[in-house]
Amino acid sequence: MNRPEESRIINGIALARRILQEVKRKVEAIRNATGVTPTLATVLVGDDAASAAYVRAKDKRCREVGIESRRIDLRRNTTTGELVAEIDRLAHDRAVHAILVQHPIAAPIDKRAAFEAIPLAKDVDGVSSAALGRVILGMPAYPSCTPAGIMRLLTEYKVVLDGADAVVMGRSPILGRPMASMLINAHATVTLCHSRTRDLPSVIGRADVLIVAIGNPRFVQGDWIKPGAVVIDAGYNDGNIGDVDFDSAVQRASLITPVPGGVGPMTIATLLEHTIAAATQQLGL
Repeated sequence: MNRPEESRIINGIALARRILQEVKRKVEAIRNATGVTPTLATVLVGDDAASAAYVRAKDKRCREVGIESRRIDLRRNTTTGELVAEIDRLAHDRAVHAILVQHPIAAPIDKRAAFEAIPLAKDVDGVSSAALGRVILGMPAYPSCTPAGIMRLLTEYKVVLDGADAVVMGRSPILGRPMASMLINAHATVTLCHSRTRDLPSVIGRADVLIVAIGNPRFVQGDWIKPGAVVIDAGYNDGNIGDVDFDSAVQRASLITPVPGGVGPMTIATLLEHTIAAATQQLGL
């Protein structure tokens, strides 16, 4: 017999699997129609272990659905100019339909210069200012994959956002800020929290929907959470630990994502879905 809290778990693995099955079908359709294999190029600078693990997982999923994964590994001491030149080369390569610059990118590289070098048509992770601006305005673009994946999970589990009080913890331009914008566009009332937010437990306590991405293991405690709230833990820390103390939070949340198995699988599935959309558009299908 299932434990009561098992009915509260948001299963990102199951939804990601369905998305990838549809991606595989579309890859075959593109190849049959054009003879072209959709291609995603990933640029990895340095040897960060977490980034390397993500790239390996992405490569594996690409192989499973038939997408060509082109990996470009650059040394740790790569300069901003060298990185931008590599991105520019990929931008002009018609065989490459999507570009991912794996982040975080260590200083002294100017990561904003690198992101801005990705053309909008190939920016499948929504890292450029053009993509973010269009997401804020509700215009067509490929939004950052993690918040886009979270929105898919909320839709899948029929979470009502219209009029909901949503709290987003973390204000990064690749997660917190686009997440807040997407929630606003879904008619939620949004509070964006960060390291200088005062009385954080009180702010969290009024959230109908709480999304956490701060990189601080088990930071959010269960007794901070409003009973019945939906909790999305987008954090990932050493040891497969999220930013929310799951054991205490699951007792109060109506729905909650586990770590691992919640948001993570959706990020890669969304990335590959965006890659197919980019290839489809560039091939004029």
